[in-house]
Amino acid sequence: MSQKASFFSSFASAISNWSGKPLTFMLALAAVIVWAVTGPMFNYSETWQLVINTGTTIITFLMVFVLQNSQNRDGKALQAKLDELILTSKASNKFVGVEKLDERELREMSALLMKEAEKVEDKAEAKAASR
Repeated sequence: MSQKASFFSSFASAISNWSGKPLTFMLALAAVIVWAVTGPMFNYSETWQLVINTGTTIITFLMVFVLQNSQNRDGKALQAKLDELILTSKASNKFVGVEKLDERELREMSALLMKEAEKVEDKAEAKAASR
């Protein structure tokens, strides 16, 4: 991983962790309250409205990229853990890397698994009924 990518990854993790804390929410809420309270002082002008609109739009736009980076990393880490569990268990290795399949292939695999699950359930019911 390049130094820039590593820096951004560390930065995204820190911002993502910080943005999910109650204190961060309280600071954002306080900023909105201060903005609302100052409305009468600025006669609820267009500039007063533009301040909150611009600020929230910029923050939202930037947070999308930061949070997506963190979510992508978390998803890849989780997938690696699941792959390791599959490889070290009696489960079929055909599921390793399944996240890379396209939508149609995933649907087909899901339908196949549902049929297999129904067969296993039917066998279990038949076995229970024969007792």
